[in-house]
Order: sequence, then C-alpha cells, then structure tokens
Amino acid sequence: MGVVDREDAWQRLGKESFDLVVIGGGVVGAGTALDAATRGLRVALVEARDLASGTSSRSSKLVHGGLRYLEQLEFSLVREALAERELMLTKLAPHLVRPVSFLYPLTHRVWERPYTAAGLFLYDTMGGARSVPGQKHLTRAGALRMVPALRRDSLVGGIRYYDAQVDDSRYTMMLARTAARYGAVVRTSTQVVDFLHEADRVSGVRVRDVEDGREVEVPAGAVVNCTGVWTDELQQLSGSRGRFRVRASKGVHVVVPRDRIVSESGMILRTESSVLFVIPWGNHWILGTTDSDWRLDLAHPAATKQDIDYILGEINAVLATPLTHDDIEGVYAGLRPLLAGESEETSKLSREHAVARVAPGLVAIAGGKYTTYRVMAADAVNAAAIDLPTRVQPSITDKVQLLGADGYHALVNQADRLAAQYGLHPYRLRHLLNRYGALVHELLALAENEPEWLRPLEHAPDYLRVEVAYAVSHEGALHLEDVLARRTRIAIEYPHRGVDCARQVAEIMAGILGWSGKTTESEVDTYVARVAAERDSQSQPDDEAADASRRAAPDVRPHLDALDLGKQR
Repeated sequence: MGVVDREDAWQRLGKESFDLVVIGGGVVGAGTALDAATRGLRVALVEARDLASGTSSRSSKLVHGGLRYLEQLEFSLVREALAERELMLTKLAPHLVRPVSFLYPLTHRVWERPYTAAGLFLYDTMGGARSVPGQKHLTRAGALRMVPALRRDSLVGGIRYYDAQVDDSRYTMMLARTAARYGAVVRTSTQVVDFLHEADRVSGVRVRDVEDGREVEVPAGAVVNCTGVWTDELQQLSGSRGRFRVRASKGVHVVVPRDRIVSESGMILRTESSVLFVIPWGNHWILGTTDSDWRLDLAHPAATKQDIDYILGEINAVLATPLTHDDIEGVYAGLRPLLAGESEETSKLSREHAVARVAPGLVAIAGGKYTTYRVMAADAVNAAAIDLPTRVQPSITDKVQLLGADGYHALVNQADRLAAQYGLHPYRLRHLLNRYGALVHELLALAENEPEWLRPLEHAPDYLRVEVAYAVSHEGALHLEDVLARRTRIAIEYPHRGVDCARQVAEIMAGILGWSGKTTESEVDTYVARVAAERDSQSQPDDEAADASRRAAPDVRPHLDALDLGKQR
C-alpha cells in the first residue's frame, strides 16, 4: 500500500470490473473487503479520506462484550461480542488485541455485590472467561491496594474483571492490508461522487482522486455502503430511499499521564446516565466517554469544554487527588453510528447492526460496534450476494489471521535476541511487536541503509523514525495527519499533540513521497492549524461554537467534495 501500489490501484479501478465495491475505510468497510476477498470475490475498497479516519480511530480502544448491555437484556449481543473478542485475542490478531483488567468499585453494601457478581458471572459463562481470567472479589482494602488513587470513602469493595484492548486505527489498517494481500484493491483519498445505474439497479460508482481531481467509473455487481455516520448521505447520493436512518452520537475521551492516577488496573465507574471507563493505554490513561446527539460536521466532531469538564468531574468524584485541565495530554471526539429509534436519548439507541438491500445492487450496513465488525461484514456480503451472478462461498474470516499474527508468539519469546540483533532495547522491541507483530522484520529492514531511522523521534520518543517511513511505504499514509493521528497515536499521547515533531515527521515522509519544500511546509502548516482549531474548540461552551472553531482549519485533501460538511443534518 505504498506510492507505486496507489497508482496501480487507480489503474485497476478504471480498467477492471468488480463483484463488489465497498465504500468506507473504517473497520466495517475493511472487514467487508476482507470477507469478500477471502470468499473469492473481486473487491475494491474506496475511502474518501484515510483508513479509520472517522469513528474507527476514535473509539474507547476496547474489544468487549458490553457488560452494561446485560442490564438492557441484550444477551444475544453480549454473547456474540464475547465470541468475537475470543477470536481476536487468540487467533485473528493476538499482536494487536490483549487482555486488560478493570476494577468495578462497589458503592452500596449488601445488595450491589451479589447483583454485580451475577452479571459478571453471566459475562464469564457466555464466553468472557475463556481467554482472560474470571472475576475476582475484593474487600475495600483489597480494592484500594489495587487502585490506591481512589478515595477511601468512594467504595465499600470491588470486583475485578477482564476485557480486551486494541489500537483501533492500527487494527483497521491491518484489516485493509490483509484484504489487499488477498487481492482486494484498496485505495484511500478516493471519494465516491456518484453512482452508476443500469435500468433500476446500481451498477457501480464514479470516484474521484481527492489528491489530484481525476475521476473514473468503477463498474460492479454490487456496492456496499459501509460509511457509518455518512450512511444517509450516501444513500441520498445514490438516489435510493434508505431502509433505516442513522443517528450520530458524540463520544469524547480525555488522555492523561499514567502517573496522575496510581492504579494497577483500569476502572469502570457508574454515572447517572451511563458508565465511565478509566482505560490503561501505555504510559497514559484514557478517560471516557460521553454520549450526546451530534447534528453538525460529521468529518470533524468537536469536543467542548463542557464535555471535558463532565469527564473530569465524574472521575474526580472518586479520586483522592483530583485531575485538572493542566493534566490533559490529549482529547479526541468520535461519532457512533446508531440506528435511529423511538427514544431521543442516544445512550438508549440500538447498538445492534442492520443490513438492508436499499436497491438492486446496493446494500447498506450501519449500527453495531467495533468488536462485532466481522459479523457485520459477513452479513453485508451475504446481502450483496443476491445481486451477484455466481454462488458466493460462506464466510471464512474466523479462520483468517491478520497480517503480523502468524509467528507473533514465537517472536515474543525471542524478543531479547531480536533486540540485540537490531541494537534495540528489549522493551522497545516488545513495543514494536505489539504494533506490527511478525511484520517487525519488514519494518526494521527499512533501516538497513538508514541507521538513524532506528533512533526515536525527538519530541515523541515512544516512536522510532523508521515507523514514520514504514507508515508511508507500507501502510498507505499520504499526509502528516495520517501518521501523527492514526499510524502512530502521537496526536493524543503528547501535550504538544504532534506539533513539536511535525516538521521532523514531514521531512521523513517527504523523502519517500517526493514532496517539494513547498508541499512539506504546507503539510506542517495545515497540521498545526488543525491542532490549533481543535484546542480552540475544546475551550468553547457548546457544540455549535466548538464546531465553528474546528471547521476553521483547512482540509488537507484539496479535491474532497463537501458531501455533508457544513450542513445541518
């Protein structure tokens, strides 16, 4: 998925006919492309921006059954999600998905422990304890030993349980790369600007390269709309009436340094309307999330001061040493594509997914959650198969490992020897293995003629310079934002949010992408403007003001058609 592959993919889009065109490079779109490709179909995946540039890079980074859905009696949804979590942990992507523990603080005596324990017992027996430890009950003293940061009067005891964690944007990118390995044409910065029709059926799409403005028609047996919160807009563009509507719910997360909350475990805290997670993330904690209706710019949802104050207020209610705004390293906001229901409260809208054959040759899928992307993808391909002339094989993605998974466990055991071979600290090598898995050799091979690439970035030392080069040469990154916000997570992990290392990263990218000095300057300026706009939006009192601040930043892709930007939904 490098520069040469990108031009080859464009030529293939214009010359070949596909069984399936998938629109949307989030986790569901990438999963659908992989599902279809491994069933033997000719597949093209197109994404207007970058892989995981929307919801799929802005989640809580959890792969979980949805413990709180048990209270809503969504047993089938929880069971399905736990089965998928098991697959991801043990077979599909052990290099990207790993167990993470949570403390559930108990605040009421007598009734709460048996009530919560019963729910966690259901969680475990539905599949939650197959590849992670089961629940463990703790006294107040035991819970405080596990999480010394808690106020003594904030709990009467606790229960520890396990879920799993993932770097969401890297997982999505690896899904897309795996689909490409099995023959799918994957192309980012490629926007669908129209649909092709033959009589009453959809027969393909017209796409635009938003980097240079070229357009081409892509014929297909069927088209699958996997655009999440943009589902309604794409259905309108197709001229077809949708079978369901999608509501966007904004979820905000705050990132703080690990030493600000002294704890051996993550936490899940009850709030008045939902729950708040305190999630370990390397040298950081992720705190979130909010759940509020969003009707503004779908591309750049903005966090407000009110959102941030809410999160800090909820966590500070139980911490012995409160957090302040000065502790915040990063903030990000994402949009959940919820199926619109009768309730006006987004936290009560369905997390189930829906698939509809909107018109002959056009399928739409929306709703669901990150954990169940594989089930959603299989359902989408099954629905599209009706419009294909040949018999479509059953889904096999439960048996298909993502790139980097094969051999990962052996490499973990060999980490010390590999670190010595490449002149790296063993901790650094393990960090790379948990980002690239068995592809670590491919990554480090890039530094054979550029030994300085094995040095850390000056203002983001958790990442090596070679990771920037690899993001461009193998992972499809085209812009500075792609690297700082998604291939790495520098944009949320450092207080400077990538600004201090933007020039160094851009100069590495320039050498591979052939940027001129002017282009390099433009990339840096655009990224700095993006961060400034986000910071300003996070000081605003409400969504409208925050949205106006965030939209002040220019878009890095010059020929992107503002399909929904700036419109009220």
